[in-house]
Amino acid sequence: MKVFGIVGWSGSGKTTLVERLIPALVTMGLRVSTVKHTHHDIEIDRPGKDSDRHRKAGATEVLVTSPYRWALVHELGGAAEPELGELVARMSPVDLLLVEGFKSYPFAKLEVHRPALGKDGLWKSDPTIVAVASDVPLKELAVPRLDLADAGAIARFIARHCGLRDGESADG
Repeated sequence: MKVFGIVGWSGSGKTTLVERLIPALVTMGLRVSTVKHTHHDIEIDRPGKDSDRHRKAGATEVLVTSPYRWALVHELGGAAEPELGELVARMSPVDLLLVEGFKSYPFAKLEVHRPALGKDGLWKSDPTIVAVASDVPLKELAVPRLDLADAGAIARFIARHCGLRDGESADG
């Protein structure tokens, strides 16, 4: 399974880009999953639902299943957040795992960069960033710059970079 990161400062458009990349990659015939890192607390189930009640009662893990999907919620209970490798090992195998966040981990990444945010480019100090997607041209860039509005071109770049296809759709 190939792992490729999407990183950038908060508000840069990482989630929007991932949301647009997934169908573009699937159209190429790739099976894609995602891991999203957040620094905020997350709630998977609505308060008062059975799984929420099980979790709040003290269950370490609660697995919810239906004819449509299943989800596993694991309470850390004060333990350290798992390393990315441990989380990846829990994922079902696919062609490509897109990881949003985990910017300090040493795997190939694309930075979503918007100069209007007033933040310095991560690519300047992170040698694992292999391309930058931006809404404007950038100076002093030693890696390819991709148009943030062109999810198809970004998807083709990622597929080629990961050796998953020639970057073309499965039907042509």
